[in-house]
Amino acid sequence: MMSQTKKLSIAFYWHMHQPVYQLSPEGDYLMPWTRLHAVKDYLDMVLILDKFKNTKLNFNIVPVLLDELIDYGENNMHDIHSRLTITDVDDLTDDDKEFIINNFFDANFHSMILPNEEYNRLYQKYQLCENNDINIFSPQEYSDLMALFNLVWFDPIYKNKYPELKKLIKKGKNYTLEDRIKIIDIQRDIIRKIIPTYKKFVEKGRIEITTSPYYHPILPILLDIKSIKKSSDSDLPTNLKMELDAKMQTKMAIDRIEELFGKRPKGIWPSEHCINSKVMEMLKELGIKWTISDEGILSNSIKFEFVRDFRGYLEDPYHLLKSYNYKDVDIIFRDSVIPNLIGFEYPNHSAEAAANDLYDRIKVTQSKLLSSPDENHLLTIAMDGENCWESYTEDGSTFLQTIYSLIENDPTLETVLISDYLEKDTPKPLNKLSSGSWINRNFKLWIDEPLKNLAWTYLKQVRDDFCAFVKQNPLHPNIEAARKELFICEGSDWFWWYGEPNDSGRDNIFDYIFREHLKNIYLYLGLEVPQYLDTPLLSAISKPSRYPKGEFTPILNGQESDDENWLNAGCIKIPDGPVLDEDKFYDKICFGYDKDNLYLRFYINEYNKQAAANAKRVNQMYVYMRNQNKKQALSPIRIIQKTESILPISKEKFHNEMQISIYNGEINLVRLVRAIPNNLWVITSSKNITAIYDKVVDLSIPFDDIGIDKGDTLEFLFVNANYGIKDYFVPNEMLLTIKRM
Repeated sequence: MMSQTKKLSIAFYWHMHQPVYQLSPEGDYLMPWTRLHAVKDYLDMVLILDKFKNTKLNFNIVPVLLDELIDYGENNMHDIHSRLTITDVDDLTDDDKEFIINNFFDANFHSMILPNEEYNRLYQKYQLCENNDINIFSPQEYSDLMALFNLVWFDPIYKNKYPELKKLIKKGKNYTLEDRIKIIDIQRDIIRKIIPTYKKFVEKGRIEITTSPYYHPILPILLDIKSIKKSSDSDLPTNLKMELDAKMQTKMAIDRIEELFGKRPKGIWPSEHCINSKVMEMLKELGIKWTISDEGILSNSIKFEFVRDFRGYLEDPYHLLKSYNYKDVDIIFRDSVIPNLIGFEYPNHSAEAAANDLYDRIKVTQSKLLSSPDENHLLTIAMDGENCWESYTEDGSTFLQTIYSLIENDPTLETVLISDYLEKDTPKPLNKLSSGSWINRNFKLWIDEPLKNLAWTYLKQVRDDFCAFVKQNPLHPNIEAARKELFICEGSDWFWWYGEPNDSGRDNIFDYIFREHLKNIYLYLGLEVPQYLDTPLLSAISKPSRYPKGEFTPILNGQESDDENWLNAGCIKIPDGPVLDEDKFYDKICFGYDKDNLYLRFYINEYNKQAAANAKRVNQMYVYMRNQNKKQALSPIRIIQKTESILPISKEKFHNEMQISIYNGEINLVRLVRAIPNNLWVITSSKNITAIYDKVVDLSIPFDDIGIDKGDTLEFLFVNANYGIKDYFVPNEMLLTIKRM
């Protein structure tokens, strides 16, 4: 009997981007992530196609990343980490050693540090040390630490491709300077192969390469800031006048891809999937055939909410699996749940189980197409192609090989190049295109927050000075060099890390790089640098007080009542973050105390409440606590990292952890644990804790139960968890304190 299954096309679309880490074209990179991801992700992500003759993949590569790869591979550039790695240990200064201690453990603990016996030993020694004493390690241990940090970032496939690397990994410790130099040499050799290998697969018709504007700016902000300003009293500039910059950055990117890969890209991945009508008009002018955004933008555009069942399966996938056309440019929309699963959930499971779960989701989606009037359907899996794999075993290789194999062996499924698919499809006309990004369908992660707005104001002022100079001195020889610096400062990454809610763990470095590039514009033009550029933006915006006004004993009833006692509480508002609104469990936390208890109130995000009810999802939150005045057993936060950046606050240790879980509208778990020696935790009694949930979550924790005596100061913070992953810290830059009276 003939199968009723309709063929489903799948576009795997991997995005690769790194920001600018240099202060000047000749200087060392201040961060190592381009180099490390180059040996962990970029090459093996395409070489995997050698194992699958029918699989096709799509890659979006931002030009600034390609320039950085050329710097490392061809121009022998260094970052601070690589330069230290090839330095004789005897020549290391105290500052060098402090830098190594603080930065050479930046790797995923579970998949990269723990499996390596010597690296884990050094890490545990570091964790037990107070005040980052540089004498904690011997000269040989410093040498080993630098070698091991670099070695764990290699993708496992290179052990078989480089016999010398295999020997170095097997060596385990007692590394020499010559060993460390060889490690960096092998990294450079891998990096040199990346661009030629991608070009080869383009020529074979196995991959399609698209790009983003050169330095990854947010196009709608540059093109039309007026449509983003939500109120007339906003402190944003009224008009950035950066339309030309947006177009130039996009055209420069298109030209660069053609130069390096021999083929002009047909598609553009707008930075952060930020889109609006003016972006589409610009893309048409530049001859771009298609672009992409997120399902949330499609939902707003066609006024159709994509409903999912308790497992996250779409009830009606039809609209999401169609291509569209707006202002003569085709546009596809990605599934927003699958990238979150690949990025954050699947690393917690075996690679085979995760791949089979993804395959099942694809097949369930396919089974719902029987009633579709169309024959062509495209499931777009578009996401970051570099940051999640270190959380997987074997750097994600087993997961990717398994899912590619399952799809290739299924005759009803096919992987496609997006341009090929669109050429045979008939896109549906889109009458309206809502503006927004992949995060919460708005632009708040890059604008309309005090610190972000200040950064835009700085940029606007510097650009005005640049334009005024060019008008008066059109033949100045350094105009293009200064313009490059301006374009660098328009990149999205600076505004992503400035202000709430994101914290890179190195915000001070990003702030410094941003201001130095603004200064470079004046230096290239021979102008005096304005004094305000010497002041870190991070110190320019004061934060409101977040502490209680005094003691109070509130009513605990789970109601958002008129209890005036809570007016004396300290409160922290949780801004929208780089997650869906429904993943943010609470909007605000208030806290206070009397002589016996710590009081907490969590104001629940209504969007989350509704989503959790629909999906029968467990929400979790944690409170970590310790006594500032007494010596206690302390243990680290048990955390799964989302990225390679480790927040300094996540390294803190605590005496107590309290977990609250809510399921189906009720508190189903309140658990208090305490630290014991050797970084371990043990469950303790929570019978004296009061926890009530109705409209809000009210909690009362006796000071005696957490070892806080009269006169002692409690230090604490809150952590939100999604799917067991602790995804953000509140606050993320310091511990809160309360003194028991």
